[in-house]
Amino acid sequence: MDSLTQAALGACVGVAVIGQKIGPRRAALTGAILGTLPDLDVFLAPDDPIDAFVQHRGWSHSLLVHAALTPLIGEGLRHFFALLKDNRILTYTVTYLCLSTHALLDAITVYGTQLFWPVWPEPLSVGSIFIIDPLYTLPLLVMTFWASLTTTWSTRYQKALSASLIMSVVYLGWSMAAQQWVTKIAVGLLADHDVKPDKLLAIPTPFNTFHWRIIGVDGERSFNLYISLFSGPQAVFLYAYNRNLSVVFCESGDQRIARIAKFSKGFYRVMLDDGKVTVADLRMGLTPNYAFRFALGHLEGKKLMPTQTRQLEGQGDVSADLNWILKNIRGIPTARSAEVSARL
Repeated sequence: MDSLTQAALGACVGVAVIGQKIGPRRAALTGAILGTLPDLDVFLAPDDPIDAFVQHRGWSHSLLVHAALTPLIGEGLRHFFALLKDNRILTYTVTYLCLSTHALLDAITVYGTQLFWPVWPEPLSVGSIFIIDPLYTLPLLVMTFWASLTTTWSTRYQKALSASLIMSVVYLGWSMAAQQWVTKIAVGLLADHDVKPDKLLAIPTPFNTFHWRIIGVDGERSFNLYISLFSGPQAVFLYAYNRNLSVVFCESGDQRIARIAKFSKGFYRVMLDDGKVTVADLRMGLTPNYAFRFALGHLEGKKLMPTQTRQLEGQGDVSADLNWILKNIRGIPTARSAEVSARL
């Protein structure tokens, strides 16, 4: 999730565990800092854009690493806060929970998180919530702001905090249930179009869990199927794309496409534009403005002549896409203008 959400979640966890001991304000600040720590791996990212992409949310997000770091960080907190000096278990608990809830929340997004590095280094992901979701974040932000304004623990705040944390968990549960629901619907709808993809993944469109994009991969083709929870089957829109898997490297040792293919779990696409070759993870960003798209070189015949890897900036019409999402959420079936040429 985004850094603001992670800080707010950490703050709320911090207040829930040690707010009565050191006061809501200090507990919120402590939790926010701890809840942000795992993302400091961005400062250790490799220079190569693809390596930086696939290695993010690595060892610093591992629950095993968090367990190893907990005594070190916990002892530091015990020395910093006199009121925690005689509460080692409580201090260790807040430390581990703030770190681990960050990683667990990240694992519910589609990017993936190496929760069990180094024992199991493969990223695990659910993909049921977008990286920024106001309905999830706002209750946590309200409680964080409230905590920042008070130094005194109260029953009123405790009840509101408990309600906010319960709401956040329920919302994540809802997102997973909605994901399973639209996946089941998608299988039937794709079969009606005589499409039986090898892989299928349902992910929410930006900022919500009510309008979904189902990505299908079937050999040389990939599909986008958009489903709104508030519209009937007549409101479903299906788009198809060529994945250009026939493109091969002129240098046998170049594994850039293979690395993206592995990290994306097969949900990737090679794109050709006036001889220029790019590769993208289909799971993140809206077609064709993927969040992680990399320029690899240019085409000569069917062979790729490599150049230095560059990550490309998305250039989509954000206003048009937000309007499209809102219309579909409101039950107004609307095709996406940026993909109209690929509609089936």
